[in-house]
Amino acid sequence: MPHASNDSNRTVPQLRCFRFAWLGPALLCSMSAPSIYAQEMEPRAYSAVPVGTNFAVFDYARSSGDVSFDPSLPITNVQAHINIFSLGYSHSFGVAGHIVSTAVSVPYANANVSGDVKGVFQQQFRSGPGDVHFRIAANLLGDPALSPEEFVRRAPSTILGISLSVVAPTGQYVPARLINIGANHWAFKPEIGLSQPFGNWFMDAAAGVWLFTDNDDFFGGHRRSQDPMPAFQWHGGYTWRPGLWLAADVTYFTGGRTHVNGVADQDYQLSARYGVTLSVPLAAKWSAKLAWSRGLVTRVGGNFQTISIALQYHWFN
Repeated sequence: MPHASNDSNRTVPQLRCFRFAWLGPALLCSMSAPSIYAQEMEPRAYSAVPVGTNFAVFDYARSSGDVSFDPSLPITNVQAHINIFSLGYSHSFGVAGHIVSTAVSVPYANANVSGDVKGVFQQQFRSGPGDVHFRIAANLLGDPALSPEEFVRRAPSTILGISLSVVAPTGQYVPARLINIGANHWAFKPEIGLSQPFGNWFMDAAAGVWLFTDNDDFFGGHRRSQDPMPAFQWHGGYTWRPGLWLAADVTYFTGGRTHVNGVADQDYQLSARYGVTLSVPLAAKWSAKLAWSRGLVTRVGGNFQTISIALQYHWFN
């Protein structure tokens, strides 16, 4: 791989070639990366909880697989192995009879990326804090704001909710590097979600769009912008008892083409993923969540297999 210190003054056409060599896996290393955003599959994200519920979560996820590029570029055999460790916290409260929840997740990532550039094997390693992820969600229709005692006596109903996710540029970022943990821009996703129970069965669906601010210090002072990226999720599953459930997951995302100094890249994304998620109660106030997913269709970007495990502790105010 060319050293960034020698390449920071390259012209935009030259930059495009070298950027394609490593930008895809670089972004996938980051919690704030567009592809990582869109690949999120979170069943029961709009399910109801009692007022005053708190969750503390430790999550570990490992993604590994191929990264695909424009076939006209001299880049082959690109592999990425990414580890992300996250600490999260969420809290629910009532507003005008509706449940509202806020959440924050703080990641730390490391990644090995390797591949052949013009037939020459190259490898890079990065490790550092990722971009912090915030989310606020509210149920518009369905289960109202209830105390824990009232909540256990309720009859589950259809829930329609909205949310706003925000990713702040807090992660490790060095402008002289093509591969970074942080993305050095803000990202926002407004979303609408539906949760529908059918006895012990349930179905969730969500539709949103990622919007990005510009990175005005991309690799030697260039400006990098990104088009919006619509993302869709669907989940269907079965609940045996509170805390014990299994879901099948599907996500689809498209768009997100990038531009450097106004010059468009050939990195329009169109991808679909599928997976399963299992939630298991461990003890009073403790539970674990196991998830597996992989790519079904990947036009540009990472065709990853991802395995994650989360340990969760909850309590009431």
